[in-house]
Amino acid sequence: MDATHQQLAHRVKALREDKGLSQETLARKIGISRSALSQIETGDRRVTTDELAKLSEALTTPAGVLLGTETEPEVCLARDAMPAAAELPMRINVPQKNLAKFREVLLYVLGRVGSLPNVGETVIYKLLYFIDFDYYEQYEEQLIGATYIRNKFGPTPVEFGKVVERMERSGELERVRSTFYKYPQTKYLPRRAPDLTVLSAQEQTLIDDVLARFSSMTAAQLSAYSHGDFPWRATTPGKAIEYETVFYRIAPYSRREYPDTD
Repeated sequence: MDATHQQLAHRVKALREDKGLSQETLARKIGISRSALSQIETGDRRVTTDELAKLSEALTTPAGVLLGTETEPEVCLARDAMPAAAELPMRINVPQKNLAKFREVLLYVLGRVGSLPNVGETVIYKLLYFIDFDYYEQYEEQLIGATYIRNKFGPTPVEFGKVVERMERSGELERVRSTFYKYPQTKYLPRRAPDLTVLSAQEQTLIDDVLARFSSMTAAQLSAYSHGDFPWRATTPGKAIEYETVFYRIAPYSRREYPDTD
């Protein structure tokens, strides 16, 4: 088995398990049998071009990353060791201030809507996106300031994985595997109340507005809705979504009244 083939086998299995998907579920998503997927994960079966595209979509991971020809953005939280610059094509540094805000916003969101049956990881991704981009459009400053990548299923916060890992280790939240309409779902349960001194009244008001508008949507509905937002449409797949693109929004996405230029 060559290095690329070995990398693909390892990444598919690791990502499937990380997302809480069974072999049967992932196989169904890409249109092959469970035994065929098992052979892919052990390196005993090569992947066709069509299957690679479907794996990339189902695992929300660029095909180049699955093959090992591209590197995922490295997320460095405050106090994390910094890898050598030459090793990374893209590095995202999360300052302590942003990390604290990320934790408290996430706990606030989970405390308000995390127990709803439809609110799993994908819904949380989109809620955080609209919180960040709506706030930036209205006030021209960042709330969390997370980095969102344009993925097939909508904007995805790159920092989320590492932030959650740290919060799990510190006992601030718990990751739970569940199902929603028979589909695998990853939920997060808060283990402490958010520190509201970190959030201004203005920030809480906006967060509450986003939750009121979107927390009842399923992952599929909210992902589809996010695809109509200009920042997502204006970004190349796999690239970071620029905050400045939010000022080109149109209804129903725009949250700000702009002066008539006619």
